[in-house]
Amino acid sequence: MSGGPSTFLAGSPPRIFAHRGLALNAPENTVLAFSHALASGATHLETDVHVSRDGVAVLSHDARLALPELDIQLEALRIAELQRIDLGFGQSFASLAEALDAFPEARFNLDVKSEDAIAATATAVRAAGATDRVLVTSFSEDRRRRTVRLLPGVASSASASVVAQAVVAARVGNRALLRRVLSGCVAVQVPETASVLHVVTPHFVRAVHLVGVEVHVWTVNEPAAMDRLLDTGVEGLITDRSDVAAALISDRSQR
Repeated sequence: MSGGPSTFLAGSPPRIFAHRGLALNAPENTVLAFSHALASGATHLETDVHVSRDGVAVLSHDARLALPELDIQLEALRIAELQRIDLGFGQSFASLAEALDAFPEARFNLDVKSEDAIAATATAVRAAGATDRVLVTSFSEDRRRRTVRLLPGVASSASASVVAQAVVAARVGNRALLRRVLSGCVAVQVPETASVLHVVTPHFVRAVHLVGVEVHVWTVNEPAAMDRLLDTGVEGLITDRSDVAAALISDRSQR
């Protein structure tokens, strides 16, 4: 139900976020990729939202279509035109509304990629009554905040600038500052390393947990890295290989 308490983080971790779905025998960010991901054991679907020329939220990582027969900005095409493009395996671009409808129980981690996608994302989520099973994030803090305001009660994870502040607050051991910085966020979704900075350390994970926030790490595809990160206590793996993550987590549960 829309507007109810968020169920995005319901259930016990670890959580497997299928990064753009599972793109084995399927193009990324398509209904088929999402179907494969859920069948493989993914607990959440991670995807990216742009907007079509006619204001429809469209799932695509890139703003520009660089196809052999077409090189154009996605927002220059209407949704009907986008859905006539063959991406392979019988798939085309999916609207957010289509994905939410196709997987009515699935939980979606939505990265809002452009200013124009803010209203379109909120419209699709509200129309599907999916506020409780969606998390909104963005590299832009302004974009994240504006989308969240349109979806009261929606879960959200920290933007890039907020993550940077959280890393500093955790390093200096200022819990009050860390709690203030992460106010309104249920998770930080971060790379293990950023340039020369090692972000995900046991100290960082403990500090974030102390203010009641989860840590999800992207993009983790190697079993050894998955094992290492889970040992530090992170709750989520954002991965291109949800199948590998599910097998590894199952194996860990038997150890």
